[in-house]
Amino acid sequence: MRGNHVRRRLAAGEASIGTWLSLPSPEAAEYVSALGFDWLVADAEHNPIDVRTQAQMFAAIRASGTAPMVRIPWNTPEHFKRALDAGAWGIVVPMVKSREEAEQAVAATRYPPQGERSVGGGRHALSFATAAADYYQHANDEVLLVLQIEHIAGVEQADAILSVPGVDACFIGPNDLAASIGLGLGVPLESDEPRLVEAIDHVRRTCIAHGVAPGVHCSDAAGVNFRLSQGFRFCAMASELRYMLNGLKTDLSTLDWQRAETGLSETAGSGATVRY
Repeated sequence: MRGNHVRRRLAAGEASIGTWLSLPSPEAAEYVSALGFDWLVADAEHNPIDVRTQAQMFAAIRASGTAPMVRIPWNTPEHFKRALDAGAWGIVVPMVKSREEAEQAVAATRYPPQGERSVGGGRHALSFATAAADYYQHANDEVLLVLQIEHIAGVEQADAILSVPGVDACFIGPNDLAASIGLGLGVPLESDEPRLVEAIDHVRRTCIAHGVAPGVHCSDAAGVNFRLSQGFRFCAMASELRYMLNGLKTDLSTLDWQRAETGLSETAGSGATVRY
Protein backbone atom coordinates (compact mmCIF):
# COMPACT_ATOMS: atom_id res chain seq x y z
CA MET A 1 0.00 0.00 0.00
CA ARG A 2 1.31 3.41 -0.92
CA GLY A 3 2.17 5.47 2.17
CA ASN A 4 0.72 8.89 2.87
CA HIS A 5 3.76 11.18 2.75
CA VAL A 6 1.82 14.10 4.24
CA ARG A 7 0.95 12.18 7.39
CA ARG A 8 4.57 11.01 7.68
CA ARG A 9 6.00 14.51 7.31
CA LEU A 10 3.64 16.06 9.81
CA ALA A 11 4.27 13.29 12.33
CA ALA A 12 8.01 13.91 11.95
CA GLY A 13 7.57 17.62 12.68
CA GLU A 14 8.18 18.70 9.08
CA ALA A 15 6.25 21.30 7.10
CA SER A 16 3.75 20.28 4.43
CA ILE A 17 2.36 22.82 1.96
CA GLY A 18 -0.67 22.61 -0.29
CA THR A 19 -3.49 24.65 -1.74
CA TRP A 20 -7.27 24.66 -2.06
CA LEU A 21 -9.14 23.58 -5.19
CA SER A 22 -12.37 25.51 -5.67
CA LEU A 23 -13.21 24.44 -9.22
CA PRO A 24 -15.08 21.15 -9.79
CA SER A 25 -12.56 20.21 -12.46
CA PRO A 26 -10.33 17.11 -12.73
CA GLU A 27 -8.40 18.93 -15.46
CA ALA A 28 -7.61 21.90 -13.20
CA ALA A 29 -6.67 19.48 -10.41
CA GLU A 30 -4.29 17.66 -12.75
CA TYR A 31 -2.54 20.86 -13.82
CA VAL A 32 -2.14 22.12 -10.24
CA SER A 33 -0.95 18.71 -8.99
CA ALA A 34 2.02 18.92 -11.38
CA LEU A 35 3.37 22.03 -9.64
CA GLY A 36 4.92 20.23 -6.68
CA PHE A 37 2.55 20.76 -3.75
CA ASP A 38 2.50 18.06 -1.06
CA TRP A 39 -1.28 17.94 -1.08
CA LEU A 40 -4.37 19.47 -2.65
CA VAL A 41 -7.73 19.88 -0.92
CA ALA A 42 -10.90 19.79 -3.00
CA ASP A 43 -13.15 22.22 -1.16
CA ALA A 44 -16.53 20.51 -1.21
CA GLU A 45 -17.80 22.63 1.66
CA HIS A 46 -18.16 25.88 -0.26
CA ASN A 47 -18.07 24.72 -3.88
CA PRO A 48 -20.23 22.48 -6.13
CA ILE A 49 -17.88 19.48 -6.09
CA ASP A 50 -19.95 16.30 -5.93
CA VAL A 51 -18.63 12.86 -4.97
CA ARG A 52 -18.17 11.62 -8.53
CA THR A 53 -16.16 14.73 -9.41
CA GLN A 54 -14.14 14.27 -6.23
CA ALA A 55 -13.21 10.74 -7.32
CA GLN A 56 -12.06 12.03 -10.70
CA MET A 57 -10.08 14.85 -9.08
CA PHE A 58 -8.46 12.44 -6.61
CA ALA A 59 -7.36 10.19 -9.48
CA ALA A 60 -5.83 13.13 -11.36
CA ILE A 61 -4.04 14.39 -8.25
CA ARG A 62 -2.71 11.03 -7.09
CA ALA A 63 -1.18 10.30 -10.50
CA SER A 64 1.37 13.07 -9.90
CA GLY A 65 2.36 11.82 -6.44
CA THR A 66 0.46 14.61 -4.69
CA ALA A 67 -1.87 13.64 -1.83
CA PRO A 68 -5.58 14.08 -2.71
CA MET A 69 -7.66 15.51 0.12
CA VAL A 70 -11.10 17.02 0.58
CA ARG A 71 -12.85 19.44 2.87
CA ILE A 72 -16.23 17.83 3.45
CA PRO A 73 -19.40 19.93 3.73
CA TRP A 74 -20.06 19.07 7.38
CA ASN A 75 -19.09 16.75 10.22
CA THR A 76 -21.55 13.94 9.52
CA PRO A 77 -20.63 10.28 8.82
CA GLU A 78 -21.99 10.06 5.26
CA HIS A 79 -19.63 12.80 4.06
CA PHE A 80 -16.58 10.98 5.45
CA LYS A 81 -17.66 7.62 4.08
CA ARG A 82 -18.32 8.78 0.54
CA ALA A 83 -15.17 10.93 0.24
CA LEU A 84 -12.87 8.26 1.69
CA ASP A 85 -14.39 5.52 -0.44
CA ALA A 86 -13.88 7.79 -3.47
CA GLY A 87 -10.14 7.79 -2.76
CA ALA A 88 -9.34 10.73 -0.50
CA TRP A 89 -6.08 10.45 1.42
CA GLY A 90 -7.23 12.95 3.98
CA ILE A 91 -10.30 14.71 5.34
CA VAL A 92 -10.57 18.33 6.49
CA VAL A 93 -13.53 18.79 8.85
CA PRO A 94 -15.01 22.29 9.08
CA MET A 95 -16.13 24.22 12.16
CA VAL A 96 -15.22 21.85 14.99
CA LYS A 97 -16.22 23.42 18.31
CA SER A 98 -16.20 20.64 20.90
CA ARG A 99 -14.55 17.42 22.04
CA GLU A 100 -17.70 15.50 21.10
CA GLU A 101 -17.46 16.77 17.51
CA ALA A 102 -13.78 15.83 17.38
CA GLU A 103 -14.56 12.31 18.61
CA GLN A 104 -17.31 12.04 16.01
CA ALA A 105 -14.82 12.94 13.25
CA VAL A 106 -12.29 10.36 14.44
CA ALA A 107 -14.97 7.65 14.58
CA ALA A 108 -16.07 8.42 11.01
CA THR A 109 -12.49 8.38 9.69
CA ARG A 110 -11.16 5.18 11.26
CA TYR A 111 -12.20 1.55 10.81
CA PRO A 112 -12.92 -0.51 13.97
CA PRO A 113 -11.62 -0.84 16.60
CA GLN A 114 -10.37 2.78 16.49
CA GLY A 115 -13.57 4.07 14.90
CA GLU A 116 -16.86 3.24 13.21
CA ARG A 117 -16.14 3.67 9.49
CA SER A 118 -18.08 1.05 7.52
CA VAL A 119 -16.44 -1.39 5.11
CA GLY A 120 -17.20 -1.16 1.41
CA GLY A 121 -16.23 0.41 -1.89
CA GLY A 122 -13.19 -0.17 -4.07
CA ARG A 123 -11.78 3.12 -5.31
CA HIS A 124 -10.17 3.79 -1.92
CA ALA A 125 -7.75 0.88 -2.45
CA LEU A 126 -7.05 1.92 -6.04
CA SER A 127 -6.13 5.40 -4.84
CA PHE A 128 -3.48 3.90 -2.56
CA ALA A 129 -2.27 1.48 -5.28
CA THR A 130 -3.21 -1.64 -3.35
CA ALA A 131 -5.87 -4.33 -2.93
CA ALA A 132 -8.94 -3.86 -0.75
CA ALA A 133 -7.78 -6.29 1.95
CA ASP A 134 -4.49 -4.43 2.33
CA TYR A 135 -6.29 -1.08 2.42
CA TYR A 136 -8.61 -2.22 5.19
CA GLN A 137 -5.63 -3.38 7.23
CA HIS A 138 -3.59 -0.17 6.90
CA ALA A 139 -6.04 2.68 6.18
CA ASN A 140 -6.18 3.82 9.81
CA ASP A 141 -2.43 4.45 9.66
CA GLU A 142 -2.50 6.33 6.35
CA VAL A 143 -5.62 8.51 6.16
CA LEU A 144 -4.99 12.02 7.49
CA LEU A 145 -7.61 13.66 9.73
CA VAL A 146 -7.53 17.46 9.95
CA LEU A 147 -9.94 19.36 12.20
CA GLN A 148 -10.71 22.99 11.52
CA ILE A 149 -10.89 25.40 14.44
CA GLU A 150 -12.43 28.49 12.91
CA HIS A 151 -14.73 29.86 15.61
CA ILE A 152 -13.98 31.41 18.99
CA ALA A 153 -16.01 28.60 20.61
CA GLY A 154 -13.51 26.12 19.14
CA VAL A 155 -10.58 28.21 20.37
CA GLU A 156 -12.02 28.13 23.88
CA GLN A 157 -12.33 24.32 23.65
CA ALA A 158 -8.99 23.80 21.87
CA ASP A 159 -7.47 21.68 24.66
CA ALA A 160 -10.47 19.34 24.75
CA ILE A 161 -10.62 19.09 20.95
CA LEU A 162 -6.92 18.57 20.26
CA SER A 163 -6.39 16.00 23.01
CA VAL A 164 -8.71 13.53 21.23
CA PRO A 165 -6.69 10.48 20.05
CA GLY A 166 -6.67 10.11 16.26
CA VAL A 167 -6.47 13.80 15.34
CA ASP A 168 -3.45 14.35 13.07
CA ALA A 169 -3.59 18.06 12.32
CA CYS A 170 -5.57 21.20 13.04
CA PHE A 171 -6.32 23.86 10.47
CA ILE A 172 -7.24 27.41 11.48
CA GLY A 173 -9.62 29.38 9.25
CA PRO A 174 -8.73 33.03 10.00
CA ASN A 175 -11.71 34.55 8.14
CA ASP A 176 -14.46 32.72 10.04
CA LEU A 177 -12.49 33.04 13.27
CA ALA A 178 -12.22 36.80 12.83
CA ALA A 179 -15.95 37.04 12.15
CA SER A 180 -16.78 35.00 15.27
CA ILE A 181 -14.68 37.34 17.39
CA GLY A 182 -16.63 40.31 16.06
CA LEU A 183 -14.03 41.72 13.68
CA GLY A 184 -16.33 41.52 10.66
CA LEU A 185 -15.73 39.98 7.25
CA GLY A 186 -12.74 40.44 4.96
CA VAL A 187 -10.04 40.64 7.64
CA PRO A 188 -6.60 39.88 6.09
CA LEU A 189 -5.50 36.30 6.71
CA GLU A 190 -2.25 37.48 8.31
CA SER A 191 -3.90 40.31 10.25
CA ASP A 192 -2.09 41.71 13.29
CA GLU A 193 -5.34 42.47 15.12
CA PRO A 194 -4.49 41.52 18.74
CA ARG A 195 -7.58 39.41 19.47
CA LEU A 196 -7.11 37.36 16.30
CA VAL A 197 -3.37 36.98 16.86
CA GLU A 198 -3.98 35.76 20.42
CA ALA A 199 -6.64 33.24 19.33
CA ILE A 200 -4.48 31.82 16.54
CA ASP A 201 -1.44 31.54 18.78
CA HIS A 202 -3.48 29.79 21.48
CA VAL A 203 -4.55 27.11 19.01
CA ARG A 204 -0.99 26.74 17.69
CA ARG A 205 0.45 26.26 21.18
CA THR A 206 -2.31 23.81 22.12
CA CYS A 207 -1.61 21.77 18.97
CA ILE A 208 2.06 21.48 19.88
CA ALA A 209 1.22 20.48 23.46
CA HIS A 210 -0.86 17.55 22.18
CA GLY A 211 1.39 16.45 19.31
CA VAL A 212 -1.02 17.69 16.64
CA ALA A 213 0.38 19.46 13.57
CA PRO A 214 -0.73 23.13 13.60
CA GLY A 215 -2.06 24.47 10.30
CA VAL A 216 -3.56 27.64 8.89
CA HIS A 217 -4.86 29.15 5.66
CA CYS A 218 -2.49 31.71 4.13
CA SER A 219 -2.97 34.45 1.56
CA ASP A 220 0.12 33.75 -0.57
CA ALA A 221 3.73 32.53 -0.43
CA ALA A 222 4.75 35.39 1.86
CA GLY A 223 1.92 34.41 4.19
CA VAL A 224 3.09 30.79 4.21
CA ASN A 225 6.65 31.84 5.04
CA PHE A 226 5.33 34.05 7.84
CA ARG A 227 3.28 31.22 9.36
CA LEU A 228 6.15 28.73 9.02
CA SER A 229 8.35 31.12 11.00
CA GLN A 230 5.71 31.03 13.74
CA GLY A 231 5.82 27.24 13.93
CA PHE A 232 2.90 26.25 11.73
CA ARG A 233 3.48 23.11 9.66
CA PHE A 234 0.32 22.44 7.62
CA CYS A 235 -0.20 25.53 5.46
CA ALA A 236 -2.51 26.20 2.52
CA MET A 237 -1.46 28.82 -0.02
CA ALA A 238 -4.72 30.47 -1.15
CA SER A 239 -6.47 28.54 -3.96
CA GLU A 240 -6.22 27.88 -7.67
CA LEU A 241 -9.26 30.11 -8.24
CA ARG A 242 -7.70 32.99 -6.34
CA TYR A 243 -4.53 32.84 -8.43
CA MET A 244 -6.41 32.47 -11.70
CA LEU A 245 -8.77 35.41 -11.19
CA ASN A 246 -6.37 37.76 -9.45
CA GLY A 247 -3.61 37.04 -11.97
CA LEU A 248 -5.93 37.72 -14.89
CA LYS A 249 -7.34 40.82 -13.23
CA THR A 250 -3.86 42.23 -12.65
CA ASP A 251 -2.80 41.75 -16.27
CA LEU A 252 -6.15 43.00 -17.58
CA SER A 253 -5.69 46.26 -15.67
CA THR A 254 -2.37 46.91 -17.45
CA LEU A 255 -3.74 46.55 -20.99
CA ASP A 256 -3.68 49.67 -23.17
CA TRP A 257 -7.04 49.49 -24.89
CA GLN A 258 -10.23 51.46 -25.38
CA ARG A 259 -12.70 50.11 -22.86
CA ALA A 260 -15.48 52.33 -24.16
CA GLU A 261 -15.38 50.62 -27.52
CA THR A 262 -15.83 47.19 -25.93
CA GLY A 263 -18.73 48.26 -23.77
CA LEU A 264 -16.80 47.61 -20.55
CA SER A 265 -16.79 50.08 -17.70
CA GLU A 266 -13.59 51.14 -15.99
CA THR A 267 -14.56 49.03 -12.97
CA ALA A 268 -15.52 45.88 -14.90
CA GLY A 269 -14.46 42.82 -13.01
CA SER A 270 -13.59 44.82 -9.89
CA GLY A 271 -15.42 42.29 -7.74
CA ALA A 272 -13.42 39.35 -9.01
CA THR A 273 -10.72 39.36 -6.33
CA VAL A 274 -10.79 36.01 -4.54
CA ARG A 275 -9.25 35.73 -1.08
CA TYR A 276 -8.92 31.94 -1.03
